[in-house]
Amino acid sequence: MEQSLQITDTDWLSRLSEMTAPLPVVNDERLLSTLQKIVGGERISTDRGKMLFENCTLTGLASLANMIKSARFGDYIFFNENLHINSTNICSLACRFCAFRKGPRSPDSYELSATDFISRIAPFNDHIDEVHIVGGLHPKWTLENYTEIYQAIKNEFPTVSIKSLTAIEVKHLSSRSGLSIDETLSSLKDSGLNSLPGGGAEILVDSIRNRICHGKETSDEYLSIHGKAHSLGIPTNCTMLFGTIESIGDRMEHLDRLRLQQDISGGFQCFVPYPFLPDNSRLPEANIASANEVIRMISISRIMLDNISHIKAYRMNIGDKIASIAINSGADDIDGTVGHEEIMHVAGSTTRLDYDKNELSRLVFSSGSTPVRRNSTYSIFEVMERLSLVQRLILPVAN
Repeated sequence: MEQSLQITDTDWLSRLSEMTAPLPVVNDERLLSTLQKIVGGERISTDRGKMLFENCTLTGLASLANMIKSARFGDYIFFNENLHINSTNICSLACRFCAFRKGPRSPDSYELSATDFISRIAPFNDHIDEVHIVGGLHPKWTLENYTEIYQAIKNEFPTVSIKSLTAIEVKHLSSRSGLSIDETLSSLKDSGLNSLPGGGAEILVDSIRNRICHGKETSDEYLSIHGKAHSLGIPTNCTMLFGTIESIGDRMEHLDRLRLQQDISGGFQCFVPYPFLPDNSRLPEANIASANEVIRMISISRIMLDNISHIKAYRMNIGDKIASIAINSGADDIDGTVGHEEIMHVAGSTTRLDYDKNELSRLVFSSGSTPVRRNSTYSIFEVMERLSLVQRLILPVAN
C-alpha cells in the first residue's frame, strides 16, 4: 500500500561522512582522496573525473559511486509506471545518429492526433501515472498541435502527468509559432505539460554537436531552455548520449555544464546517460561503448553530479542485465513500465516493453535493493513488497 514517505537526499554528505568505505575505495588512493574531497564539500573537477574514469578499476569506481548513492537513498531504487508515446517520426532534421527519423514522404512516416493519444493511453489508464511524449520536428506542426493534445489528455485522464518535449522540440515550436521560449513554455504548461524529459542533450560540446546533430540547438540553447522551464516551475530531466565521436574529456565537460546550470536554476530532477546504439543508423565512425564503459559512465556521473539527486539506468537503452549492475554502481532509478517505445527500439534495443510494477520490482529485488514506485516528480512514494512464491506463480496467469 502507498506510504507517506519523505525520501530526500538533503543530508547525504553527513551520512556519507559516517559510512565505512569499501575496500576497493580504501585500497585506491585516487578514489579515497576523491571521497575525502566530496565529504569535505569540494566539487570534483573535470580533470579528476577524467582521471578516475580512465585509470581506476571498474570495481573501485562503482564502489565509490554506490557508496554515494547509498548515502543519498539507502537501498531504494525508484521507478514509475509510465507509457511512452512518440508523437511523430516526421522530422525536418536528419541527425547522423538517429534511426527513428522519417521524411514527410516516407511510407513509414506517421503523425498522431489527439484522438490517437487518447486511444493509446486508455488501456493503461488504470495504473500509469505518467505519459512520456517526444517525437520529430514536424515541419507543419505548431504550438497549437501540442496544446490540443495535452488538453485532450488532461480532460480524459486528469491524474496522468505529462512529461513531454525535448529542448529542440520547444525551440522548434517557438519558432514555428512566432513566440518566445518563455511564452511557448508558459502556454504548454497552461495546457497540461508537467515536465520535460531532457532528451536531445547528446554531448554539450558544440564541436561534437556540429558533426553528429548539425541543425539542432546549441549547448547554450539546450541549457537555457531548461533553465527557462525551471524558472516557470517546470521540472526537467537531463541526458547524455555517449559512444559516438566524443572524447572522455568531452563527457566530463558535459557533466560540468549540467551541474553549473543546476547551480543556477535547480530544476533538474534526474540525469539519464545512455550509450549510442549503432544498428540501423548512420554513424559508422562511432566509438561504441562497451558494457564496462556504460557502468563507468553511470558511476562517474554519480560522483561528478553532486547537485542532481537522481541517476537513471535507462533500461530501454542498456537492457535489464546492465541496468541491474548499474543500480549497484551509482544509479538509483530504473525507468518505468514504458508500455511502448520506438526511438531506442528502432535503433536496435531489444529490451522488453511489457513489464508491470511487479516485474520491475523483481528485477530490483534480484539485485539486492528495494524497489520504490514513485510519481513523476519524486514526491509520492510506495515501497514495494517482495512477492511470495505463490504470488509469483499466479501472476503470469492473472495478467
